[in-house]
Amino acid sequence: MRAFNFSAGPAMLPEAVMRKAQAEFLNWNNTGMSVMEMSHRSKEFMEVAHHMEATLREIMGIPSNYKVLFVHGGASLQFAGVPMNLTEADDVVDYVNTGVWSQKAIKEASRYVNVNEVAKAENGIPAPETWRLSPEAKYLHICQNETITGVEYQSAPISDKPIISDFSSTVLSRPINVSDYGVIYAGAQKNIGPAGLAIVVVREDLVGQARSDTPNLMNWQTYNDNESMFNTPATFSWYLAGLVFDWIKEQGGVDAIGEINQRKSKKLYDLIDASDFFYNEVDPSVRSWMNVTFKLKNADLDAAFLEESKAAGLLSLKGHKAYGGMRASIYNAMPEEGVDALVQFMKNFEAKYA
Repeated sequence: MRAFNFSAGPAMLPEAVMRKAQAEFLNWNNTGMSVMEMSHRSKEFMEVAHHMEATLREIMGIPSNYKVLFVHGGASLQFAGVPMNLTEADDVVDYVNTGVWSQKAIKEASRYVNVNEVAKAENGIPAPETWRLSPEAKYLHICQNETITGVEYQSAPISDKPIISDFSSTVLSRPINVSDYGVIYAGAQKNIGPAGLAIVVVREDLVGQARSDTPNLMNWQTYNDNESMFNTPATFSWYLAGLVFDWIKEQGGVDAIGEINQRKSKKLYDLIDASDFFYNEVDPSVRSWMNVTFKLKNADLDAAFLEESKAAGLLSLKGHKAYGGMRASIYNAMPEEGVDALVQFMKNFEAKYA
């Protein structure tokens, strides 16, 4: 029996996807080969790649004037890739600091461009009217969902500059209007598939502006001109991502997935808010649907909570070392019964130790 894995990433994959991959592992589509053994330039694999992109465009509602790039290096490589593709060294860019991943993006971008930190908050999102925006900024960068603390923008901010957003831990979890953003980038290992792949969804007028010294494998134009195959891509990760996209479509698309995710997170937050035993530090208006963080008022019980939850088949609930406490990452593949099991465990644990 599979456990309920609440890891922040690499995270659970849908069981139906895993079983399909298992069935096809040695012989994909009657080719006599595993999909990870075939040439990435073969007719067979090109079918995989084209279907994957088409399905992603459909379920995410990506307009035709946006390019979809499948890139190396995870989302973290785009911390440098964004300024190298969109700015010159003397330019100014705006960044909102809402947590650890925002800070990492700011630190990396500062090596290549002048970063203006427009606002900062630890367990929330600063009110937009307080943002100190730079009139000459080339873009506004946000982290859509801070995985470590569980802070999430519920919609895109309003800006006359291109909005660049790290969507790693919230992509495909709810409907969005892609046109609200200039660039969306995301690592795969939470809602897309296994680690080894990242996506960049970029408005076409923002492609082709890279600095002359931008490495080929960081230049969005390189990926655009070569169907993301300038060199050998992470083919097995592409294949599994395509199966996940198919699975999302079969569930009713992102609209249906979003309804489930909202319901899952509400169950956890309702329990936490009603408890005198657990608490959450995030402003309720910006709580994440994907990463529900909570702490025990008696931190001496943390070890017991983790030991007993693991024994109950509820895995990877320890919070990030930078924040502490607990974190339940409830990405798309986490079934609702997994959240129900965690809620019941938390009720029982509170009754036992309160």
